[in-house]
Amino acid sequence: MLKGRYLTNSVLEDLREKMVFIGGPRQVGKTTFARKILSPHFKKSAYFNWDNRPDRRRIMSSEWPGDAEILLFDEIHKYGKWKSILKGEYDNLKEKYKFLVTGSGRMDVFRRGGDSLQGRYHYYRMHPFTLPELINKNLSVKLLDEPEFNDKFYESEFKNLMKFGGFPEPLFKQSEKVLRRWQNEKIERLFREDIRDTGQVRDLNSMKVMSDMLPDRVGSPLSVNSMREDLEVSHRAVSSWLDILESHYYCFRIFPFTGNVIRSIKKRPKVYLWDWSEVSEDGKKFENLIASHLLKWSHFIYDSEGYNIGLFYLRDSEKREVDFVVTMNMKPWIAVEVKLNKKEVSSSLYYYKKKLNIPYVYQVVADEEVDILKNGIRIISASRFLSSLI
Repeated sequence: MLKGRYLTNSVLEDLREKMVFIGGPRQVGKTTFARKILSPHFKKSAYFNWDNRPDRRRIMSSEWPGDAEILLFDEIHKYGKWKSILKGEYDNLKEKYKFLVTGSGRMDVFRRGGDSLQGRYHYYRMHPFTLPELINKNLSVKLLDEPEFNDKFYESEFKNLMKFGGFPEPLFKQSEKVLRRWQNEKIERLFREDIRDTGQVRDLNSMKVMSDMLPDRVGSPLSVNSMREDLEVSHRAVSSWLDILESHYYCFRIFPFTGNVIRSIKKRPKVYLWDWSEVSEDGKKFENLIASHLLKWSHFIYDSEGYNIGLFYLRDSEKREVDFVVTMNMKPWIAVEVKLNKKEVSSSLYYYKKKLNIPYVYQVVADEEVDILKNGIRIISASRFLSSLI
């Protein structure tokens, strides 16, 4: 686990010229990545955690070890003036030190407003472990080409991911008791520490109830009105809570692809969880797992290479639907329909493949050892399909 992670080489390369920020959900491995994976690449590193009082004092007094090569800052975004501190120290000391900053939800929010650090950093989103990381696949992305699949089916790795999710602690301990306790503690800390501290939510209990609803709504177009009625709160409150949960890496939304050649629906997104192990129903959990793999792949290509990669779903006014479409510059590249065990190809796949001229189209199934090409559509086991991603 600690030999490397998928971001290692990209981050090391970017550190040569700029600061690197790494955001992501709690307990996804950001601190471990910084301290145990990146640090050995430097003669000496210095780690500062804003939650540690002595570290706070050193940060505020600009007290850095003279023999360090890289400064690691964890959770510094909790301080209101953190950008000013980093800007000043980086501008003065960038020839001496490398700067790596890690943090959870709120570190991502500042990019939507004015950014005094513009041009001084690269930003990465760290995702949970996925099948390619578990099998130590070499990173390779050939844009607009067909994904390269491994020869093997990785059934045991796939089953472990389905059961325990991709977060390091439950995944590697593989204990149902550990998973249950970890999930409970994760949710409590998200609301008790992260979201409460933002001061943005007055009715925290109703927001918790809303988060409890989301696992059952995975994979379906999300109706804010329906949730508003169930919770007896305003439309604005539900929309705001969804934005906050998304900014804290609890859930993510995938929107319908819109184009001139199809009469698509234009509003309702589908919602998924960063921790798919919270989803109880197998079909929804399987779809969430595939969505998470595709999102990680898309984010990595965007964050490391800067290409305009998008992840959407397809649904038109006639209710023809395909679960996912990956686009390059808003042009469909890969379409994926997810089925637990159905080998008959979805008619919607044929329709959209022809209508949108999608080069590579897959029906991904949970069944073992399936790989069939049928009328230009590949029906393939998830344990092989996922090996082509990141």
